[in-house]
Amino acid sequence: MESKTPPLLPGQRLRARGAAVNPTGRFEAARREGFADEWDIPEDDRLVRTETSLERPRSAITYNRSPDVPFDRSINPYRGCEHGCIYCFARPSHAYLNLSPGLDFETRLIARPGIAGVLAGELAKPSYKVAPIAIGTNTDPYQPIDAQHGLMRQILAVLGDFNHPVWITTRGTLIERDIDLIAAMATRGLASVSISLTTLDASLARKMEPRAPAPARRLATIRALAAAGIPVRVQVSPLIPALTDHALEAILEAAAKAGATHATSIPLRLPREVADLFRNWIETTFPDSAERVMGRVRELHGGRDYDPDFGTRMTGQGIWADLIKRRLEVARRRLGLTRGLPALRTDLFRVPPKAGDQLSLF
Repeated sequence: MESKTPPLLPGQRLRARGAAVNPTGRFEAARREGFADEWDIPEDDRLVRTETSLERPRSAITYNRSPDVPFDRSINPYRGCEHGCIYCFARPSHAYLNLSPGLDFETRLIARPGIAGVLAGELAKPSYKVAPIAIGTNTDPYQPIDAQHGLMRQILAVLGDFNHPVWITTRGTLIERDIDLIAAMATRGLASVSISLTTLDASLARKMEPRAPAPARRLATIRALAAAGIPVRVQVSPLIPALTDHALEAILEAAAKAGATHATSIPLRLPREVADLFRNWIETTFPDSAERVMGRVRELHGGRDYDPDFGTRMTGQGIWADLIKRRLEVARRRLGLTRGLPALRTDLFRVPPKAGDQLSLF
């Protein structure tokens, strides 16, 4: 099947990228397509590199009212994600920046320096009501550029000062750098970590998640976090039907042996532009399996590539969704894994005193 997604510009060359195309964002007025001009002049061979822009954040906490997610607030220190996971449901968010959810999402990134200071100001407001903050729900906070910008360590320092609970989701091993801060919060019941692990097959992971750490390396991160006393949940998400779903039990078992205590799994979902991007990838990478994979995806989502309705978008529907749910329940019970997220404390929250403040006598 011929893809309707526009190609890259002439001369562009990719290395370790998820998307091989760069479709125009849905809010842009003009559409751009690369094509050969037929002149007998060789094009320059240009390797597509990661570019990072800086954004001055006006707010740190984003609130949501989604009834099917277990948190109502989150922090995103970065926009876009260099891990390049082809299935990433966050790709469409790049369209709001007039950038492509395709290659732009993983090569044109935005860092938000100063976000920790903005966060401290928001938490210190008398009107603020404490509840766990989720980090890593859109793009990965421990993607490679955090080694340069260090925004996560700054955010964790603020949350620790305020005794504020936090759920962290990542597939980045850079989180090991901050084990000292996370472990200190975990001892007070204020922190837990979810590690995303989609497959144990390093070759498949390299194709799906080209710049994310290898599966074995992520298992090592689970071991390091667990050894430090940090509650760890393994998140087998997305579970891709007819491609990775057969390994569900093996992934859960490997994570449990590494020290994970909680587990969950969400079937593949393909909102907006992700559907075309994933279809282009599966047809190119696994042409013999593409029709079967996409057919099973549509079975899970009521005959569509994606069902956006609350209550079914995260679980799918039909016989395959029920089977996945049952397998997950049986495996969790056998391995002693708990459903959901570890409970965190909110009663310890306090605004730390500033220099010159009158301290309480009691």
